[in-house]
Amino acid sequence: MKPTILFFDSGVGGFSVYSEVKSLLPDCHYLYCFDNAFFPYSERSEETLIERVLKICTTIDRRYPLDLVVIACNTASTVVLPSLRQTFSIPIVGTVPAVKPAATVSQTKHIGLLATKGTVKREYVDILIAQYASNCRVERLGSTVLPEIAEQKIKGNSVDLLLLKKELQAWEGLHDLDTVILGCTHFPLIKEEIQMCLPQVKNFLDPGCAIAKRVKSLLENSKVRSKKEKNNCVFYTKHFNFEQQFHQVLKRWGFNELELLKID
Repeated sequence: MKPTILFFDSGVGGFSVYSEVKSLLPDCHYLYCFDNAFFPYSERSEETLIERVLKICTTIDRRYPLDLVVIACNTASTVVLPSLRQTFSIPIVGTVPAVKPAATVSQTKHIGLLATKGTVKREYVDILIAQYASNCRVERLGSTVLPEIAEQKIKGNSVDLLLLKKELQAWEGLHDLDTVILGCTHFPLIKEEIQMCLPQVKNFLDPGCAIAKRVKSLLENSKVRSKKEKNNCVFYTKHFNFEQQFHQVLKRWGFNELELLKID
């Protein structure tokens, strides 16, 4: 019997986490939902996010009894995890910027947190830095443009390197910046392009591998709720251009179906 895992994000950035989990657990039943009607989440209020994510996850769980949910979005994870854990009895795994490993691996103790504008301002980021990187100089750069660039790439379009370089310009002259935390799940999708813009950086860290290990350990002793064989499916919440082309791209990621999710 295959456990059913839902990955949830406002966009397609969560595929960076999904790919790590799937490489470790190739035989699970995978669902992915991107709430493109409300993308980007960094521009939404906390109340809106909590209500929205609960509604979507509950709607999907009614159709496909879930065994585990991965909130593959840093912004949503900072807000919705307590409410989800009160509502669901299954494991809920969040996404947290890799501050602790970054502080450990950095030799210059000068690190950067690259995330959305919402994430870099959250109090929980202040707490992470105070706990694990108090001996480091931490730069914060929040961007709403980088997730858009990653969205375009995964949908089959080329990356605008000039625009990317402009977004990262503030860090170009920081010659001893040796470690960057990819604090949005979109960013590993354009990691190579970011590396080209910041050649002085030796380490780019994201939580995908750690999340995959966490998911595996949580599923080891869990009971699978549904015994039916089902296709891997991607849900979205608003029609968009190039849906047919995107459907073809998804097949390469291991998804057979693309479906508009109707929310009550």
